[in-house]
Amino acid sequence: MVSQAFSDRETKKLVLFDVDGPLTPARQAASPETIQILRDLRKKAAIGFVGGSDMVKISEQLSVYGNNAIRDFDFAFAENGLTAYRLGVALPSQSFIKYVGEDRYKKLVNFILHYVADLDIPIKRGTFVEFRNGMINVSPLGRNATIQERLDFQAYDKIHGIREAFVKVLREKFSDYNLTYAIGGQISFDVYPDGWNKTYCLQHVEPDEFEEIHFFGDKTFKGGNDYEIFTDPRVKGHTVTCPTDTIRELKEMFGL
Repeated sequence: MVSQAFSDRETKKLVLFDVDGPLTPARQAASPETIQILRDLRKKAAIGFVGGSDMVKISEQLSVYGNNAIRDFDFAFAENGLTAYRLGVALPSQSFIKYVGEDRYKKLVNFILHYVADLDIPIKRGTFVEFRNGMINVSPLGRNATIQERLDFQAYDKIHGIREAFVKVLREKFSDYNLTYAIGGQISFDVYPDGWNKTYCLQHVEPDEFEEIHFFGDKTFKGGNDYEIFTDPRVKGHTVTCPTDTIRELKEMFGL
């Protein structure tokens, strides 16, 4: 039986969204149209987001046009659900650094920074390793890049496979760390303990016993950071390419 908390919805369904791609352009704010469709959808189903970024970044993208990322989603999952909120209330979180340990973490980061230093790509900016609560994010370009620089690197990476090669080296070098490397967004990849992918958030929604759980993602291919939750048997996965694509599919599914 679905929790009484969601008894006001027309269906007993939960709809989860990746952030970059399905709801917003990468690292940009959601449009008024996207915010409105989410408000309309929330009357029919429970809604939530599950992103790889930290809550500060996700809030910058979704707390727009009077919206609040934590308050106006039933479930708010940052860092794949390692930072989590249900109906505005914080849930238990996990720590990457406690899992890995300081000494092993230092070896990993030192190797990554040496690799980036030796990497010959057209431009480099800053913040090549971003430490988060439940993972680290690695960007060969640097997270301080402009939107145009991100787009340029994304095109360059499609041809030269910079991130794919980087991940392959890390998997081999640190095979005993039991880490997952997931390529996502335009310029980076996430590193987190095995099992701490986006399916991690599902433990937080299972007690509510939804009849269906839908997930909208763009990196649903193998190796992408949406792949595991997209293929999870508990979830009905939907591949979309942009917010317009998401809006179109939601209108068809829910008659919005």
